[in-house]
Amino acid sequence: MTAPAGASAATVPAPSAGPAATEPAPAGGPASVPGPRFPRFERLSWRPASSAKGHRPVQQLDHYTRATLSRYVWAFFAGWVLPGVLGHFTQGDGADLVLRSALLLASLALCAATRPALLDALDRYLGRGDTRAGPAWVLLALTALTSALALLCLGTDAINTATFAPAMMFVVSPVFAVLALRVPVPRYLLALVGATVLLSAAAVLADPEGTPSGVVAVLVPVSALLALLICRPSGWSLARTWDIEYARQEIEKAKEKVERAKETESRLAVAEERLRFGRDLHDVLGRNLATIALKSELAVQLARRERTEDAVAQMAEVQEIAQRSQREVREVVRGYRGIDLGAELLGARSVLEAAGIDCATAAGDIEPLAPPVQAALAWVVREAATNVLRHGDARHCSITLATSRTGTSLTVENDGAPESPSPTRGGSGLAGLRERLAPVGGALEAGPTAPGRFRLAAHVPHPPATGPAPQTAPTPTPDPGGSRP
Repeated sequence: MTAPAGASAATVPAPSAGPAATEPAPAGGPASVPGPRFPRFERLSWRPASSAKGHRPVQQLDHYTRATLSRYVWAFFAGWVLPGVLGHFTQGDGADLVLRSALLLASLALCAATRPALLDALDRYLGRGDTRAGPAWVLLALTALTSALALLCLGTDAINTATFAPAMMFVVSPVFAVLALRVPVPRYLLALVGATVLLSAAAVLADPEGTPSGVVAVLVPVSALLALLICRPSGWSLARTWDIEYARQEIEKAKEKVERAKETESRLAVAEERLRFGRDLHDVLGRNLATIALKSELAVQLARRERTEDAVAQMAEVQEIAQRSQREVREVVRGYRGIDLGAELLGARSVLEAAGIDCATAAGDIEPLAPPVQAALAWVVREAATNVLRHGDARHCSITLATSRTGTSLTVENDGAPESPSPTRGGSGLAGLRERLAPVGGALEAGPTAPGRFRLAAHVPHPPATGPAPQTAPTPTPDPGGSRP
């Protein structure tokens, strides 16, 4: 989108940091102009009124303010200068006509130079960092030239005092309009006093016997204050409007981020539930399926040896395990499944011994353990028993649960481990155990300890003490009588 002719850039300026930040640029150039307060506003574009349909009100207000400030000086020219100068064109000789024509052309050039200088000053007031000092210097030079021509016309009687007074009001109005947006108000008033004194002295030199100096001393401050009241509030209002627009856009962006965060949280919750479901299914069905396979094979062997009663007993246990697995799967789906450490220790020993593995268990009192710790260690026992059944050809297995000053340790060690580890050893089962131990601060170690031997060790530290803080003994109060003389 393109800006209207005369605008300094196609991007909409950012709100200013305040009137105090609008210092004039030194003669060195625009390099010393402060950066924008809100750089993101430079990405906001605006179009003229002819194509502004559907745009936000702040963009239309921006265009309206720029158009008004850049054109009001033409109204001053048409009302203050043009009638008086044209009224004198039929009077005097050729020299007076040349001076009046020069004054008229200089006034037109001053009007044309006001637009870029004023728009550049507005951009500076709004906090843009790419403003230029050139248009302001051109305007200042044309102001000095037009003032000199007006004084010369007054001194040569090409115009009278009635024409000179409004002409001087017009001449000083553009430069003070630019100063109103480029410098703070105290420095603006200081420049106003200096200009009034300078022009009053020049008027005395141009017409010592007349009264233009007094007229200049009154009308120049009036014109300058009028420019201040027109330009400064317009720039301030536009800056505050852009502040509101910027805040609105930031709120919209924040809302979008919140919506994206909610969507991400929902996806993470679904993924976490899927992981929990897969881990629980692995832990629940792993040992049970291994036990079912083992007992089914044992029942087949017993049936072949015509030991029907023993085979029926094994199949009854298979049926019981299958029904228990069915219940546990339903509990997994519902998410309300619990596990008991004592039952898992007994179940692991029973399953291993049924498989012909000599299992020795050494477990102390498990009642003092917190329920989360018991549940985590129970899953370790179940996974360890499943791994002993699945991997290798174990003959002996030991399960040790011990509590020390540092915490509770569970160690499962067996022989018959293969020389080359199975691809599934240390896979999702051990990863799931580490995830279960993490909430209680536990750690898991698994690996061979000797040729043919494998150890799985879990350690859960004691929770930090939460008792009341020890109370310090009160400082004894000295006997008041001891301080008497």
